[in-house]
Amino acid sequence: MSDQKTIRAVAKSDLPALADLLGQLRYEVPAEELERRLDRVLAALGHKAFVSEEGRRILGFVHVYGRPAFEKPPEATVQAIVVDAAARRSGIRQRLMAAAEAWAADQGYDSIALHASTDRASAHAFYKALGYRRAATSVLFRKGQPT
Repeated sequence: MSDQKTIRAVAKSDLPALADLLGQLRYEVPAEELERRLDRVLAALGHKAFVSEEGRRILGFVHVYGRPAFEKPPEATVQAIVVDAAARRSGIRQRLMAAAEAWAADQGYDSIALHASTDRASAHAFYKALGYRRAATSVLFRKGQPT
């Protein structure tokens, strides 16, 4: 088995690994629901998801999408990034972010944004080290149950 880490597009066969990674962050999503969500992301125009893989083991993933808007220039948004707890601090998160940023640039986006929970100071430090700056503080409102 190779110990070289590669970045590639997410595939349907990655579903069990994605479930495990999300579970590490306490996002417990039933298998059928996660499959439905993956199908929607894979089919959605303007969305891309990448995994970091070593041999046949998935070490992390990132999901990025383009977001056109009226009130500001269009930009790409990182929806999610997760790295396996055993593989953290090994450069995988940086490589996944680089893949998301390269995809965004290829799509013509000059800006890339993401949301990080206010209590995740280490994540804030990581993004700042990559050149991101705090741009806003907001409150999320929701009506109904997302599906």
